[in-house]
Amino acid sequence: MKFSEQLNEYIETIECTAKELCDISGLSAASISRYRSGERMPEIESETFDKISFAISEIAKQKNIENITEFSVTNTFLKCSDVVIANREQIRQNFDVLVSTLNINVAKLCQYTNYDTSTIFRFRNGSRRPSDPNRFISDVASYISNEFGSISQKKTMAKLFNCNESDLCNQQMCYNIVKEWLFNNQIRNNDNISDFLIKLDEFDLNEYIQAIKFDKIKIPTLPFQLPTSKTYFGLKEMMDSELDFLKATVLSKSNASVIMYSDMPMGEMAKDPEFPKKWMIGMAMMLKKGLHLNKIHNLDRTFEDMMLGLESWIPMYMTGQISPYYLKNVQNNVFMHILKVSGTAALSGEAIAGYHSNGKYYLTKSKDEVAYYRERASELLENAQPLMDIYRADRAKEFTAFILADSQSEGNRRNILSAPPIYTMNEEFLNKFLSKRKIDNETKNKIIAYFKLQKNITENILKTGVITDEIPYISENEFNSCKMSLSLSGMFCETDIFYNYNEYMEHLNQTKNF
Repeated sequence: MKFSEQLNEYIETIECTAKELCDISGLSAASISRYRSGERMPEIESETFDKISFAISEIAKQKNIENITEFSVTNTFLKCSDVVIANREQIRQNFDVLVSTLNINVAKLCQYTNYDTSTIFRFRNGSRRPSDPNRFISDVASYISNEFGSISQKKTMAKLFNCNESDLCNQQMCYNIVKEWLFNNQIRNNDNISDFLIKLDEFDLNEYIQAIKFDKIKIPTLPFQLPTSKTYFGLKEMMDSELDFLKATVLSKSNASVIMYSDMPMGEMAKDPEFPKKWMIGMAMMLKKGLHLNKIHNLDRTFEDMMLGLESWIPMYMTGQISPYYLKNVQNNVFMHILKVSGTAALSGEAIAGYHSNGKYYLTKSKDEVAYYRERASELLENAQPLMDIYRADRAKEFTAFILADSQSEGNRRNILSAPPIYTMNEEFLNKFLSKRKIDNETKNKIIAYFKLQKNITENILKTGVITDEIPYISENEFNSCKMSLSLSGMFCETDIFYNYNEYMEHLNQTKNF
């Protein structure tokens, strides 16, 4: 039985009029009429749903009709065939994953489902919920089953929905699979990932510099009393060896680049209350000295170690003094190694996998031994692949060359943006926009050059591919509570240039025209 049928049955059983139901529930006659006809259905766990259940039980009580309580009415409604107890946050997350994974064109989806683009955006960011989740999910499932029919699309869908590609060839079956997935798929949130992404989102380089006192660090010149060589045993001494290597490197007169590799587990070291702080300060001193660091990452790690590594290294990448690499082939699972070499010191260590607390570590300042270990480290570096390219302001030309070359390669691009992209702006409008601000000519010329570069890149990509830019539409109140600045990411510009609301709306219109 459907909700509308059950509601009408209750009205007949307790012999009440629509007016009585309206008076006690506080709902309008039009709303009750829509619920009775099946045109609409109240959200489960909503105030409206509770009001209807209460009103029916209250009228039954007034008429001395037994066995119709608010609890029994609610349970009966929940068993209706068209009622799905939907976790609305779960549906929102599932819908967001669906749009991102299948690269859904939101404009076409809106056209098909008769939803406004801004409404869909609010559904995705959680600031608004569908008034009728059943209908919304049905509309989305209908769109997917009708419009997504290519082989590549079916492959992606099969992986996402954990079904066979053949199941998606039948339109009705595809519709049912999508609808079921949107309702019931459990998004697995990993606390480590969530915490890391939150930290990354909130990361402020200036605050980080102040926290580790990077701006105030002075490189000490006092001699570091370390014998020519020293052997360390066990986990505690392993941490001491790392710190001693950093001290020896910082206090030496050498400015030679540093090569670092380790596949030792990081979890136990992170538990020490003092080691991470001392290690970070040592690394900061090394970078402050101006040394270039070649870091070879071991990606064959546990998830916990991977997260710890990311949190430690990403802030330091922002100095531009680190070149990250990785070893392409999976390392063996028998031995673990550590190899770190600077101009005047070398640290080497080994342990059996699973027993790194019993490892042996050797630190030396002997010129011949350092030369030996440096050759080994250089050979390791030759076998490593670049993990990422890191650009500084003084390497802007290289960065420009890189993104221009990338724009020539075929393929679609997808961007999730907080503001309209600069390349959609009218050049005359941009000139007026900048002229209103007190911006020096050098910065203004850089922004104009960046605008033209982005325009050029976009036109290159659009020759062979598609760019999907997802841009929020925000109200004037939302805009005033959180001002929006011109999108200049990638320009190495530290200046924020803010819109007023009229300028933001004009740029948004120019984006639509573009």
